[in-house]
Amino acid sequence: MPLSVDAACVPLRVHYVAAEPAQLLPAPGTLAAIGFGAAAAVAVADDPRWLRLPLLPLGADAVVEVWQIDATVEHGRVGSLRHAAGGGWLFGAIELDEAAQGGLEQAAETAYRALAAFHASRAERHVLRVWNYFGAINHGAGDDERYKRFCAGRARGMSAGFAGGYPAATAIGVQGAPQRLQIYWLAAAIAGTRVENPRQTSAWRYPRHYGPSPPTFARGMRLPGGAGLAISGTAAIVGHASQSAGDLDAQLAETFANLGALLAAAGVDGGFDACSPLKVYLRDPAQATRVAALLDAHLPAAVPRLLLAGDVCRAELAVEIDGWRLMPGQQPMPG
Repeated sequence: MPLSVDAACVPLRVHYVAAEPAQLLPAPGTLAAIGFGAAAAVAVADDPRWLRLPLLPLGADAVVEVWQIDATVEHGRVGSLRHAAGGGWLFGAIELDEAAQGGLEQAAETAYRALAAFHASRAERHVLRVWNYFGAINHGAGDDERYKRFCAGRARGMSAGFAGGYPAATAIGVQGAPQRLQIYWLAAAIAGTRVENPRQTSAWRYPRHYGPSPPTFARGMRLPGGAGLAISGTAAIVGHASQSAGDLDAQLAETFANLGALLAAAGVDGGFDACSPLKVYLRDPAQATRVAALLDAHLPAAVPRLLLAGDVCRAELAVEIDGWRLMPGQQPMPG
């Protein structure tokens, strides 16, 4: 099924750039700036569009992910939630101290309840894509594993606010970070189309083995306005089972097989290209050189990729990839 075009959403552009956020935020149409590494430590005036993530870039000192649109952007705050909107799109973010909320599970529930309540009164009411980051994601045994606790809180917080279906999503463990839950997302005035991967069991249908509440996300989301595809965190999982534990090369090959199947299911032809910025999360930073070489083997040179130190939600998995497949003509490269 070809991607539809709807003029109610202007083009969305996503770039990875080495620049100070103070230079990027004043640019017309900047919807969000998400900092990693050294750039993330730079203080920015109280601008809701700036988000600092303590994820270490591997092979780059200062990286910022910038979202831009061809429209006026307005921004503000509602309690702990910050937002920026324009051209039919909305960037939102919320950061909560786990201890102040009574733990990760409670923090996740609080955050998602706030997110759902906020969008209930917004024109941009369709939450399309969510990123979740918190520390020690694999700590704890059985149902007490922190990722499973997070999933339980997220599911309760979503409740009726996501009755129409789940967004695309990522959940990654931040290495060495304080106990803080950070969530950011993309929403729009027009609904997207959820995409599932035929090689994988839909996450919300996982068996009880994976926790009391299954993960509540779609494998991908076709964006409105013909903007392309938002890709959820994707790893070496077939059906619902992890593959090739202990074999990084095989895991990455399986991950790319899953990404290819998702693109096909979304009706996106041509694979990845210069319009496809990808984030690659690697559990062991010492393997960064090996992973970079494998990425070169799997991807055209023009594909932007950002390699980050991060823990995958399953302890046996070493690498996960998420990102975008934006449409040609929507994503001019920076000059």
